Parts: sequence; structure tokens; C-alpha cells
Amino acid sequence: MNKQLHVQSAECRYSCDIHRDERPYSCDVCKKKYSEKSTLIKHQRIHTGELPYSCDVCNKAFSIKSTLITHQRVHSGERPFSCDVCKKEFTQHCNLIRHQRIHTGECRYSCDVCKKKFSVKNTLKSHQRIHSGERPYSCDVCKKEFRHQCALIRHQRIHTGECLYSCVVCKNEFRQKKSLKKHQCVQTGERPYSCDVCNRAFSKKIGVITHQRVHNDEPPYSCDVCKKEFRQLGSLITHQCVHSGVAPLHLTSV
Repeated sequence: MNKQLHVQSAECRYSCDIHRDERPYSCDVCKKKYSEKSTLIKHQRIHTGELPYSCDVCNKAFSIKSTLITHQRVHSGERPFSCDVCKKEFTQHCNLIRHQRIHTGECRYSCDVCKKKFSVKNTLKSHQRIHSGERPYSCDVCKKEFRHQCALIRHQRIHTGECLYSCVVCKNEFRQKKSLKKHQCVQTGERPYSCDVCNRAFSKKIGVITHQRVHNDEPPYSCDVCKKEFRQLGSLITHQCVHSGVAPLHLTSV
């Protein structure tokens, strides 16, 4: 009976702590506080560098067990979370939630400068760097700076020569996945991008974007001198040479 009362008392204290938002456990390095000791232990691995969980396939190590479980889906191909609208599948629940906002149109995050709205908070943060000019990621070889970490990672492959993606047909190697996809479209003749107005198909996304301006009555580019409008940026640049008196590059090289 006393043991049962002790358990109930402990559960009551835990419940009260949660409701009072008490955070009795603090990190002795950065002073960040937590309501549970287990969460503090996980956090402290950031400072110690401890990685107690490792993948039995590629030996990559992780500080949190749940991150390892998510990683293992890369090898197993498991995608346990699926969208009930389009049936697209995801390895993580958070990715499914972000995806579902495409269908609902929900954009809960907005830029306080230009008021542009976003469905994902991280996308807003990346966007805000356009206004602030912040480039927090820099290459340790050439010091070039980037707004996004993924852009830095892609750039670093120039220095390392690393090519993660290879064509199964000709074994040609590529640093970026999108470059491999473009290459494969050329080989197969595939045209995955089609115009939703006339159904004309293109091998590259930029091709259909440029083409769709034919159907749009408002060309996106205009000359700031004579206000003449153009559907393609290249055409505007060539036209501006009329005002500047500078011959286009393709003529000067002849």
C-alpha cells in the first residue's frame, strides 16, 4: 500500500511540474533548462559530442535514438507516413505535416518586410536572409558565403571533387541530383514537365516556365529606359544594349 501511495505521489508531483512549467534540470554549460532529466541528458550530448547510437548498415552515429530510427528508413526504404490526399509517402511525420499545407493552402508564417507568406518556418527564415543580406554559411576553403547550408554543401563538392550521383547507363558522375536528372532526361528523351494550357512537354522545368509566358498577357521583364516588355530575361539584356551602345557578348566574340 505504501509503495502504491509513493508511486501515485510521484506521478502527482510530475503532473504538477508539467502544469507549472517548472524546469528544474539545467545544463551546466549553456544554462538551458528542461522539465525532464532525460531531455537534459540528450541535450548535453551536443556539448560532449557523444553519439551512442550507430547505424548497423553504414555505421553513421547519432546522439538520439529516434534520429537513428529515422535514418534507418533511408536504407530500408520505409515511408510510414502518407498523405491522405495525394498518397505521397514520407519518412518523417513532420515532413508529412509540412506537405499537407500544400493541399490546405495554410501559410502561417509571413515575412515582416514584404509580407510574403510561407507554410514552413524554416523557409521563412531562409527568405528573410534576402532582406538582411545574411549569409551564415561560409566555405572554409575559398571563404565564399551562402544563405543556405545545402548550398554550401553542394559548393564544397567543387573542392573535394565528390560526385554522389552517377548515371546507371553511361556511369557519368554528377555533384548534384538535379544535374543527374537533367542528364537522364536527355538520354531517355523524357519530358516530365508539361504546360497546363497546351500540354506541350519539356525536359527541363525552366523550359515550361519560359514557355508559359506565351500564354501570359503580361511579360515579366521590362526595359527601365523605354518600358518595352519581354518574356525572357535574355531578350531584355540584348535589347538594353541598344540604349547602352555596348554590343551583345555573342557579337563581340566574333
